[in-house]
Amino acid sequence: MNIVNILEEIEKVDGEVYERLNPRRAAMKSFVNMGKKVSLAAVPLALGSMFQKAYGQTLPTAVKDVLNFALTLEYLEYHFYNHAVLAAPGLLSGAALTAISTIRDHELAHVNLLKGALGATDARPALAYTDFDFTAGGTFGDVYTNYNTFLAVAQAFEDTGVRAYKGQAGVLKGLDVLTTALQIHSVEARHAAHIRTMRGQKPWITLGAGGVANDTGIAAVDAVYAGENEEMQTGVTITGIATGVTKAAAVESFDEPLDKAKVLVIAGLFIR
Repeated sequence: MNIVNILEEIEKVDGEVYERLNPRRAAMKSFVNMGKKVSLAAVPLALGSMFQKAYGQTLPTAVKDVLNFALTLEYLEYHFYNHAVLAAPGLLSGAALTAISTIRDHELAHVNLLKGALGATDARPALAYTDFDFTAGGTFGDVYTNYNTFLAVAQAFEDTGVRAYKGQAGVLKGLDVLTTALQIHSVEARHAAHIRTMRGQKPWITLGAGGVANDTGIAAVDAVYAGENEEMQTGVTITGIATGVTKAAAVESFDEPLDKAKVLVIAGLFIR
């Protein structure tokens, strides 16, 4: 979950969110500029201030629900990686440990960003590792003892995040915060690409077995990739559009969006 997803979901329950924010363009410009100069740890305070100025001291219930949903997803990702780093002996070492530790730290920053936006009173109680089941009811029983299983599940998580973001940048057109949103998106995409390289794969989604765009090799996460084998864009069939453009090439060239309802189904596999 990222700033674009958050604002899009808030717009669904508060159609005036952009009117609330847009008159404060100067403040939002300062927020973007600050993001270029200070550590990520300071961003939650800035985002919290932005929402407080937009809504006053009290967030509407519907907006709080949206932010707390996002917070739940960020807790899920943070605890997934944090447990691997701290409590799964022998699972990670060397460069892999460094990479997963960095991704873990990014997810913690996202948790703190949302907590800052909500404030201490409105943020849902902190979720612990024990609030999740990263085996998905035993489907991934060796997720913390088998390096390959762990990376496959991590890949599914990261691909879910990237797809949920796709197509949402347009709602921020004309707002200064779009710059920050695109910076966040690029980092999330790099997470997904890096996990793939750790698995010895291409750094983008490719067609898996049976022509399905699920290259994790695990059928249980097919929902993450539903619709990703699309070979038509804006009414144009990409396959065969030029010599050598196969269906695989057409699929690899584009990511498809994933809506909130589908994300909830996927996340529900891991939430107790």
